[in-house]
Amino acid sequence: MTTIDVLVKKAPSRNLVSQREPPAPPPDPYAAGCPTRQLLDRVGDKWMVLTLGLIRDKPRRFNALRRDIEGVTQKMLSQTLKQMDRDGLITRTVLPTMPVSVEYAITPLGQTLAAVLDGLQLWARDHIADVLAARQRYDGSRG
Repeated sequence: MTTIDVLVKKAPSRNLVSQREPPAPPPDPYAAGCPTRQLLDRVGDKWMVLTLGLIRDKPRRFNALRRDIEGVTQKMLSQTLKQMDRDGLITRTVLPTMPVSVEYAITPLGQTLAAVLDGLQLWARDHIADVLAARQRYDGSRG
């Protein structure tokens, strides 16, 4: 018996294909427990969409965002930025100024989402007149 024969006899026979776990099924947002629902809820939030749109082009400070997004409260903007930071869409940097200020910048992951949201914002701009007309027709027919 050769050395190779001995090693082959002692080596446990493994079928690597059968030992691999089956691939996980893709996320199903239609399933109640799917975590993508949380993400879709966040992506559907107007404050997140507007905030990401402003941060996309250049880093922004909190107060500049608050000034430029009409109607957002300090509390809502703060919550939105924290959620976006937690999701990896933006980064938060404390600047060594007096008083201390914070700057928010988009991440590569955030850039991929911003590219998708651009289409949504353009659609909304292009079709708001159609939607408003449809609402008026609907409301008028309900008497």
